[in-house]
Amino acid sequence: MRSLFHAALLSAGLLASDIALAQQAPPLQEQMTAAEFRAAGLDKLSADELAALNQWLQRRVGEETAVIAAQAREEGRKEVVEKNRGFFHFGSEEPIQSTIAGEFRGFGKGRRYTLANGQVWEQTDGASLAGVRRQDIGVRIRPGAIGGWWMQVDGYNTTARVERVE
Repeated sequence: MRSLFHAALLSAGLLASDIALAQQAPPLQEQMTAAEFRAAGLDKLSADELAALNQWLQRRVGEETAVIAAQAREEGRKEVVEKNRGFFHFGSEEPIQSTIAGEFRGFGKGRRYTLANGQVWEQTDGASLAGVRRQDIGVRIRPGAIGGWWMQVDGYNTTARVERVE
């Protein structure tokens, strides 16, 4: 968990440094060879015109970099929220939908359920669903109204209180 947050912070730091670098890019005449500068006709510009062009490019690159950085932050936030759903109650109120990997043998307190999405949940209440043997059964885990999480499998009305352990 801690490494995930460090990765997110590192990404944010890299994005901030990328924005700073983009806003401090050298002027065109330093980025291009003399031949490229002449071929583009930039040698015909006055010093003021060239300065105005460089300012416009700096502003444009800064704006585009800020948009890309904001998109990356939002994608990173969504990834962090999705990976940590169940550990924390934030983000979407939508149920987590997956399948229980392998055989499902009903509910029982203390049982662990490994989902196809990699999450592992443990039952914390005494809900029972006996006599069931299903392979790769669909499952929905929804947040409770006052905290906690509830698991229900396809084809059955019984719900079990669960907590995410992995």
